Amino acid sequence: MKLHNTKEMLLDAQKRHYAVPAFNIHNLETLSTVVETAAEMRSPVIIAATPSTVKYAGKDYLIALVGAAMEKYDIPMSFHLDHHEDVSDIEDTIAAGCRSVMIDASKLPYTDNVKKVQKVVAFAHTCHATVEAELGRLVGQEDNVVTTDAEKAYTNPEDAVCYAAETGIDSLAVAIGTAHGLYKGTPKLDFDRLKEIRARVDIPLVLHGASDVPDEMVQHAIDLGITKVNIATDLKIPFANAVKSFFKEHPEANDPRKYMTPGKEAMAAVVRHKIEVCKSANCA
Repeated sequence: MKLHNTKEMLLDAQKRHYAVPAFNIHNLETLSTVVETAAEMRSPVIIAATPSTVKYAGKDYLIALVGAAMEKYDIPMSFHLDHHEDVSDIEDTIAAGCRSVMIDASKLPYTDNVKKVQKVVAFAHTCHATVEAELGRLVGQEDNVVTTDAEKAYTNPEDAVCYAAETGIDSLAVAIGTAHGLYKGTPKLDFDRLKEIRARVDIPLVLHGASDVPDEMVQHAIDLGITKVNIATDLKIPFANAVKSFFKEHPEANDPRKYMTPGKEAMAAVVRHKIEVCKSANCA
C-alpha cells in the first residue's frame, strides 16, 4: 500500500476548523493502539516517529506496519517523520515510501534554516511528499535535544510570512508557548500571536508540545487556526505506568501479550480523549 501525504488531511482540517491528531509511536503496541482507536472513532490520524523511534524500530518496519494499517482501516492516515534534522536520512525515508516529513532546522539562523528546508522541499515534492518545518523553538526535550528557557524563541508573524513563501513548505509548526514534555504549572500560550500568524499565513499550522496542555487551551488554539496537534508524552506515561502496575501485582509475569495489554488499554483511553479534543467546538 502506497503511503499518503498529509496535504488533503490538513487542508480539510483548516477548512472545517478542527485538527488532525499526530501521535508519536514507538512500537507495534503503540501503533496498533493509536490506529485501532482512531478507526473506532472514524478519525483521521497521523502516525509520527522521531529520529530515535526510527532508529529503534526501523524505517522499513514502520512503513510496512502503517501500510498494513491503511489496508485494514478506511480512515485518512499518514506516516510522518517528526523533528528530523538529517537531510540524507529524510531523503532515504522518503525514498523508502514515507510521504510526510518534518525537517527541523529551527536551531539554525533564519537564512540557514530556509536553505536547509528548501533542499528538503525540493526533494520531497518530486516524490509527492509533504513537508512541515518549524520557525521559532519550543522549550523542553525532544529525543536527546534539550532546549532551555534562554533559548526559547516565539514565532514572529512577519517572519512566518516570508518563511512560508521562501521555503515552499506545506505546513508550519509555530512556537507560541508550548513545550516538549510536562509543564511546571499551567502553560501560557500566546493566542494573539497565533491569531496574527493565522491571519497572515495561508498554509496549515501545527501545534507541537500539546501533551499536558489543558483541553480548553488546545481547543482554543484549534479554533484560531491550528490544524495538526502533536501528542507524545501523554501517551508514554499512562502506558508505562500501567505496565509498571501490572508487574507490581504480577512480579512473576513474563508474557508480553499479558503485561502489554494494560498499557494498551490505558493508552487507548488517552487517544480517545485527544481525538475528541481535536474535533474542537466548531468542527462541522
